[in-house]
Amino acid sequence: MRFPVKRVSELAPVPKEQRWLVEGLWADQAVGIVGGEPKSCKSFLALDLAVAVASGAPCLRHFPVNKTGRVLLYAAEDHPHVVRSRLEGIARKAGVDFASLDVFSIVASQIRLDSLNHRQSLQETVETVKPALLVLDPFVRLHAGDENAVSEVAPLLAYLRSLQRRFGTAVLLVHHARKGAGNARAGQALRGSSDLHGWGDCNLYLRRKGKDLLLSIEHRAAAGLDSLPLALQGDDDDLALHLLDPHPTVDEHPPPTPPERIQSALAQAAAPLTVRQLREAAKMRTQNLCQALHELVENGHVIKEHDGYRLPTP
Repeated sequence: MRFPVKRVSELAPVPKEQRWLVEGLWADQAVGIVGGEPKSCKSFLALDLAVAVASGAPCLRHFPVNKTGRVLLYAAEDHPHVVRSRLEGIARKAGVDFASLDVFSIVASQIRLDSLNHRQSLQETVETVKPALLVLDPFVRLHAGDENAVSEVAPLLAYLRSLQRRFGTAVLLVHHARKGAGNARAGQALRGSSDLHGWGDCNLYLRRKGKDLLLSIEHRAAAGLDSLPLALQGDDDDLALHLLDPHPTVDEHPPPTPPERIQSALAQAAAPLTVRQLREAAKMRTQNLCQALHELVENGHVIKEHDGYRLPTP
């Protein structure tokens, strides 16, 4: 029996107002990751999204909610009283009545996505609660496999995608970044298999730069934002993340481009430099160096001689 097909013009469009769960932050029925280094407030961001979706209050006091609904969450590393305290503090900051907040917490001691019984139990729970958003925090506590092995990670992500498609729920997975990946592109900094990055429809990344906490937003089907400054504000019973500036200024001193690094190294040299010497002076990979050198020579900005490369004589 053949699969059904339709002309693309006959496919039902999604009304613009229904594309977002939280506008600009999380798409309706999207799966994705809130990722970041340890102690970068990943759980606070996930809980802020939970309060926003359940109440309709803007997330981070800025991003409007387009669709409200029940939220189901599982916090594997936090005691239930910690979860309650954090949600209560966020609700106060958002001006929301905590007692009526439509957020439900799974209080089981353990959930393993690599266990057939646990997957069945989670599916039945989602079917009963009917959440608009499912929050699972963190991924490392939800399985016993190797996060670097695609063969072990892919089935877990496929299961979560099946929950999203079957029950029309958005799925938010909290996950850690790799150690020493502070300079890596946000998605590439996630720990484990690259499938984790590719799986997300909406991915939010938190990282610290000195004392600053920055949020980067990445979407599969919409433009993202980078380096939005956040701060955890309030006292012990009233902590919540706040967006400090929704329109950050562009860095006035961006890092030098590869051609600029090459020209700077040549300007400081007393004699022509070989590719090897240039690679060390400009601190560049050979492939990137050779590509930039070729363009510079083609455009007459660098002269190639038998003993190396130099800048044109003024």
